[in-house]
Amino acid sequence: MDFRGDRHDEPEINLIPFIDVLLVILIFLMLSTTYSKFTELQVNLPAADAEAAKDRPAEIIVGVSADGRYAVDRQAVEGRSVELLAAALRSAASERQDPFIIISADATAAHQSVINVLDAARRAGLVRVTFAAQGPGSGHSASP
Repeated sequence: MDFRGDRHDEPEINLIPFIDVLLVILIFLMLSTTYSKFTELQVNLPAADAEAAKDRPAEIIVGVSADGRYAVDRQAVEGRSVELLAAALRSAASERQDPFIIISADATAAHQSVINVLDAARRAGLVRVTFAAQGPGSGHSASP
């Protein structure tokens, strides 16, 4: 005689320990996570509070306009390529001993235009570079 029948017992998975582990992980993540805003980037730019620029014979002033044109010592550079700018810097530096470059860029000039000036200075072998900034509440330029 067969007393077992056709009954098949389904194995049960006990979910309570699994839920306990998940809750502990969730609590750990909630306590250890820092919440910060990545959707906006707030940048506070420094203001220059230096004396007015003095006329120094070894300085080369490179102007960068809002539309990306360059001027080296108030002489316009024909074209916008790095090679032409580097040639103009070499020419201006040949007349000076231990020159340094002051980049005077328009506030709305493209970042790439300023990077091109830095690249041209590197190609011309000029390593002393600084930026002109406008002092707070004044219309004069100052080099930091």
